[in-house]
Amino acid sequence: MSTLIELATQEMTAAIHAWFDDRLRRTDLEDAVNRTTLQMGIFNDFLLDYKPGRTTADDLDLGFEDDDARPRAPARLDDAQVRELIAPQLTALVQARLAPLVDTPMIDYRFTFRGKFQTAQGKLHLTLLEYVNDGKRQALLERIHTYIGQTLTQGKHPTKPLETFFLARHLLDPQLFPQLDVAWSIAQYERIQALNKTQPDALAKHRADIIHAITQWAENVFLPQFYDRALSAYRATAYTLKAGAAPDAQALQPIDLLLYGAVMILRHEPSYAKSKGLKFLEIARELGSERAVRMLKEGSGSFPDDAIHLKNALLECRANDVFATISITIASEEEDAYAQALAFITHLLQNGFPKSYQIKLKSKVKQYLPLKGLARSDTHRFFANALGYASLQPQLQAYARAAVETFEFYADTEGEKNCMPGSYATFGLGLLDARYFPLVQHYMAQVDEEHQSVQDQFTAAFAEKHGVTQDTIPALVACLRACTDNAKVRIQAQLEEVETLELFCQQLQGLDGYLVEHMLYPIWGKLEKLAALARKAQGRRKELLLALLAAASKADA
Repeated sequence: MSTLIELATQEMTAAIHAWFDDRLRRTDLEDAVNRTTLQMGIFNDFLLDYKPGRTTADDLDLGFEDDDARPRAPARLDDAQVRELIAPQLTALVQARLAPLVDTPMIDYRFTFRGKFQTAQGKLHLTLLEYVNDGKRQALLERIHTYIGQTLTQGKHPTKPLETFFLARHLLDPQLFPQLDVAWSIAQYERIQALNKTQPDALAKHRADIIHAITQWAENVFLPQFYDRALSAYRATAYTLKAGAAPDAQALQPIDLLLYGAVMILRHEPSYAKSKGLKFLEIARELGSERAVRMLKEGSGSFPDDAIHLKNALLECRANDVFATISITIASEEEDAYAQALAFITHLLQNGFPKSYQIKLKSKVKQYLPLKGLARSDTHRFFANALGYASLQPQLQAYARAAVETFEFYADTEGEKNCMPGSYATFGLGLLDARYFPLVQHYMAQVDEEHQSVQDQFTAAFAEKHGVTQDTIPALVACLRACTDNAKVRIQAQLEEVETLELFCQQLQGLDGYLVEHMLYPIWGKLEKLAALARKAQGRRKELLLALLAAASKADA
């Protein structure tokens, strides 16, 4: 057995040396930490994952257990052997390698060395070293307060996303702020968003870093006090309340930060991430938060009462941003009822209501759009009903403009019926009137064809309804660009006309070859079929077909 211990120790020692040696070869360490005053060093976590014959060392622990936890070697170390004989040697080695580096840009103000070991008893997790460089820690705290005072509190200009990346995490770091001031931390997050509100793309990045920092704090610092958790790479984290857990009021003081993070996730993260926000709310309720109970029942409290509730003789509307639902009861089936409902929804979306929402409708009318493949949901039915009133078309367009956003989807659609908010209004208007062709183009520019395919059916219906003309071609080309490879658009006969084909070719000029090929496929299929047609064509038509083939072939150049 001593041979096994010796071999295991040699394997782990080699992995540790390799990790340090590899990072010492980097020549950009000083440049990296000079990008912002809020970074003291590059590396602060080191994980050794011992599996006989395939030990690894990395900068972080993703937390997922190896599905194949069985070591390839038949013999296994005991937990006691790792703890008593191997761990002290590994700790001493890391301390020796760390010592000359702690004041260099390579090492952050803190450094944690963790180990995961396959043993006869299962997977053993150990924290082997927690080092804090107090000089660097104090310097970082001074820099943080200087940054907050000068750049956030007194600042008037947008900030850098890199600064938010570090600050958002620092504010929740127990080593830096042992006594978490939730209200103060939230105030800094709000100030960051206020300073960057004029730059939507950058604001999204700032928010994502804030959300990530709060999520990491919740999962690694706050919730482990009360819950056991099971992590998986393939499904949501499972939380189980610890036996006998009875948190006191002081322990629960940070729960408002958990609720703040939940609302941030629900309001700003893509639809696939919102389940985490709901889970945080449910956990807060389980821990006894009365505010969480109210939020789950009435919403986050982010909207005034008159924005989330409307009731009169014509209808009643009630919105809950936590569940991203808008309940609408139509008491009188008339134009003004739908006009008020549309105004209610549009106002919410323009003021931050989750765009991946759904409508729960009570109405005697059951209209649907004349398109295959759409979910027969309450959300679909509401907009189809509203499209029955011609005077509401401008209002429906205003709604669609407010609703359309890439990577957002109606909450009551999935799979092949998945569709972006604004889909039903855009499709209905696009089929009704040429005035809304620009709306169709705007919509198609936002489509994520990897996650929705309903645009295929709309494109086929659009072509059949409006044909291929000088007026329709820009919108039709936008549709083809957003289609999936399964789309079938029957316009070959119309493109037999040279003038029409010329207009079509003009719209494809300057596009990348792969994109041209993608847009030709729904019409002609593989390029070989188009090439066969070109060989048989004459005159200007032949030239145009060959030009299409040449444009599509640029992908191979």
